[in-house]
Amino acid sequence: MEVHELENLIKQQLDVFYERRILTLSKLDLGKTLKRKNPYLFRALGIQKASEIVEQLLQAFMSASDESVFGTVFLEPIAKQICGGITAGTSGLDVITETPEIYTVIQIKSGPNWGNSSQWKQLKRDFSEAQEEFIRKQLKKQFRALLGQCYGRRNSEPDARRIYAIRSGQAFWEEITGDSDFYLKLIRLMKDYPLQHRIEFEKAWAQAVNRFELEFLKDFATPEGAIDWEKIVQLSSGKSPPKKKKKQS
Repeated sequence: MEVHELENLIKQQLDVFYERRILTLSKLDLGKTLKRKNPYLFRALGIQKASEIVEQLLQAFMSASDESVFGTVFLEPIAKQICGGITAGTSGLDVITETPEIYTVIQIKSGPNWGNSSQWKQLKRDFSEAQEEFIRKQLKKQFRALLGQCYGRRNSEPDARRIYAIRSGQAFWEEITGDSDFYLKLIRLMKDYPLQHRIEFEKAWAQAVNRFELEFLKDFATPEGAIDWEKIVQLSSGKSPPKKKKKQS
């Protein structure tokens, strides 16, 4: 991929990332967000202002959301496009690449902390199914399974516990591009595009803060303007009514 093509791809995926960030902010619901947080911790921190709770809620939510969304709409699409190859037919895997000697099945993740134990077990099953499919095709090539992680430093070969290799960060990008400097080019070619987006995002952020503060004061403050902690605790921890059993037909 030429440098200008890579820069255009990076710009395009940054556009998508910021569109998703702004959309997420606009659709965020105060009650649902507050319900997932620990009200006792907020109280223990001595918070007295609605604005402080709102800022912490939004910052915590967006931090977690950004990590997930950025991998999904920026790192992973760029890696898939650069890999070339074809979309893997095996469920859960991303790309198949072939050379005259090697048939490689690749699963791409944004970083090393992407899944829980059941998801790692599913990945192992997906690679095993891909290997079985490869055997059925009777291709006279070497089978290779690869978990590629767009950042991180973990790099290891298959062993007795798993059939796939792991390449992270520089090693992963070098493997799919042949360029040991590629992982740095991704940062360099962002240039000032993030700053251009930040103006629009900060406007959306201010609107979300104002909206949440109004809703918070309306629903979780006393007439005197103090935080009604009992209401917040009841929202997150009050006993839910038992679910009604469905009538059997």
